Amino acid sequence: MGDRVDRSTLTVGHPGEVRRRLEESVAALAAMIDGGCFVGHQDTAGMEVELDLVDPLGRPRLVNDAVLERLGRPDLQHELGRFNIELNLPPQRLAAGGLGALEHQLAALLGTGAVEALGVRLAAIGTLPTLGAEQLTRDRLSSPTRYALLAQRMRAERHRQVMVRIAGRESLAFTTDSIAPEAAATSLQLHLRVPPERFAAYYNAAQAVTGAQLAASANSPYLLGRELWRETRVALCEQVLDTRPRGGVRAGAPARAWLGDRWVRGPVELFDDIVRSMPPLLPTLTAEDPLAAVATGRTPRLQELRLHNGTVWRWNRPVYDTGDGHPHLRIENRVLPSGPTALDMTANAAFYFGLVRTLAEADRPLWTTTPFALVNRDLHAAARLGLAAALHWDGADHAAAPLILDILLPLAADGLDSWGVAAAYRDRYLSVIAQRVRSGQTGASWQTATVRRLEDHAGLDRPAALRETTRRYVEHARTGAPVHDWPAP
Repeated sequence: MGDRVDRSTLTVGHPGEVRRRLEESVAALAAMIDGGCFVGHQDTAGMEVELDLVDPLGRPRLVNDAVLERLGRPDLQHELGRFNIELNLPPQRLAAGGLGALEHQLAALLGTGAVEALGVRLAAIGTLPTLGAEQLTRDRLSSPTRYALLAQRMRAERHRQVMVRIAGRESLAFTTDSIAPEAAATSLQLHLRVPPERFAAYYNAAQAVTGAQLAASANSPYLLGRELWRETRVALCEQVLDTRPRGGVRAGAPARAWLGDRWVRGPVELFDDIVRSMPPLLPTLTAEDPLAAVATGRTPRLQELRLHNGTVWRWNRPVYDTGDGHPHLRIENRVLPSGPTALDMTANAAFYFGLVRTLAEADRPLWTTTPFALVNRDLHAAARLGLAAALHWDGADHAAAPLILDILLPLAADGLDSWGVAAAYRDRYLSVIAQRVRSGQTGASWQTATVRRLEDHAGLDRPAALRETTRRYVEHARTGAPVHDWPAP
């Protein structure tokens, strides 16, 4: 759920001390950027993929401890719910075969049969249709204590229960005092390393394309048995992860999960916003003095800032990290759902990486002429409606499908060329997006069509239809065929 930090070095600190350390960390970051400390930049991209564990009938299996032990892989770890795990793929150079390497590694995991002896299948799906309320409670959180601690701190910060209300084709309303329902949402997270001087351009470009990303990749239509948005994850995350007390909501204070409220001018501005507007949930400190480290020419780890940043779930998250003693900055794009297949997810990544490159390097940046409020509007329109949404682009509203096919895919192709992606990979992945959009068959539309067919023609009730749909989904995904090629129900 958050930034990966070394928690063995953390000790409990007074909230005032933690706040000061966070402010010092932002000042240290600014000094590092001003002092030219970010050197040796490489154009690399990475993926994190959250997965669900299901049985052969499509029902959730709360056995991630056993699955992780069986697989024994350092690139796999717990996620929030006991039916979740997360894969962290190593960063790749986008030039030449980097995208192909990401697809190959992801496909190898999704195709493994190593956990079938446990009665488990791996499912890459935005919201698992067969989840019930009984799997989304605080006692079903994963075993690492950080999840229970985070849930406790968020509950204390909020001073109230959360009312989740989502109205789509059907409606859902429930209350919760835990972040556990967030475990229902699994995502594909894309990391792009960028130099500080180009950070604002790439970050704004990432913000600008969120609506198109969601429209083309929607895969989360069901939650607790109801058909809601094409990307129900968006509404669920923004509501469940909202720690504002009622007064903060009324005053318009920023939420912990959101897109933002403006175009940005640089990374320091973003980190400063996060520190000033969000109370620290985890009051921990290290022995590191970040300003002293910078003053003596050392690279600070900024553990407190990284941990705090991991408790703020922007749809595009700024990331500070270090490697081989050198600092770097990344943009973590969090808006995409997991699944359906390795090929689909790599195609979604290629579309994103190519599009942001072209927009960030454009002579006339889109964000100089587009009000940010339209980007936020489009994010939620695409989440609700998928390819049926209307999206704003360059001064006008467009139907999502022709916008993607006629305007955005050529821009993405140009961007992949600029990254040095081989033409064969460029065409392989962008053709998947084109065929998916032309057919109108996203993961979300395949799921809803299958459930309706099973209900209307096979006479199944909703729970049985969801189980059978999930079972078929997993079997189709195991073939590796992209979702637009899956047989109609």
